[in-house]
This record gives sequence, C-alpha cells and structure tokens, in this order.
Amino acid sequence: MLYYILPICLVGLDQLVKWWVRSSIPLGESIPFIPHLIDLTYTQNTGAAFSSFSGMTWLLTLVSLGASIVVAVLLAKNYFPGAWGKLSLSLILAGAVGNLIDRALLGFVTDMFETTFMDFAVFNVADICVVAGGFLMVFYVLLLWDKDKDKEGGHDPA
Repeated sequence: MLYYILPICLVGLDQLVKWWVRSSIPLGESIPFIPHLIDLTYTQNTGAAFSSFSGMTWLLTLVSLGASIVVAVLLAKNYFPGAWGKLSLSLILAGAVGNLIDRALLGFVTDMFETTFMDFAVFNVADICVVAGGFLMVFYVLLLWDKDKDKEGGHDPA
C-alpha cells in the first residue's frame, strides 16, 4: 500500500511547490533558497530534460502518459518483487505523473531549483523523483532483483 500512497504524496508535493513558485516568483526571476547552493528560479520548460525536444509538448505529454501507465502496471503486477524495486517504480511514477500534469494542463513544465555552485539545468520535485527512482532501479536490478525474484517468485524479463 505504501508504494501507491508514496507517489500520490510526492505528486501532491510537486504540484504544491510548482503552484507556489508560479504564484510567488515572477517568470525568470530568482530568490535565494539554500545560500551558495540553490536558488528558486521560475522557468517554464516546453521540452524534456535539459530543454531537449523544446516545443514538442503534446508528444512529450503522450510519452509521459504512456510511461506512467507502464510503470503503474509494473508496480501493480509486482514486476519487481522487492521493496527497493517497488520504491524505485513509485518514485519514477511520481515524477512522470507530476510533469505529465503540468504538460497536460499548462503546456509546459514548471521548473524552479537552480544550482548556484555549478551550471546545471533548472529542475523540479518531479525531476528529482525520476532521477532518484532511476538510480535506485539500476542499483536494484544490478544487485538485488535476482535474489528477490527467486525468493518471491517475481517475473523473469527473458
């Protein structure tokens, strides 16, 4: 049950932070968040990571929708039987849905976290979820999945 509640909570947090940024910070403006590390900068991204595929919002909306459905099905079917595998899917699902909502309703994704100690893309809570979930999934698949499959009768990808 946790693996279904967690994405809902993270999507709520993502949308709350995005709403606050849109209503409190003028587009393109910044305010300090963590001194010398991160500012909150309101940007609108019509593309994907690092603004790739800019202007292709509807295509990215469909891809996000498809990915969200696939990840939700994998989670529901217990494809990754271990806790770390389910957590990785929950994080990826939260991120995909968080940015899907923006694309579908606004035509862009609201980004706000800008690193000030290095030049990096501006990102949001949903992006953090996708990246953390992706890293966790790699860790899980490489180190734990075979053990969990054997223990719990999980699915074999072959």
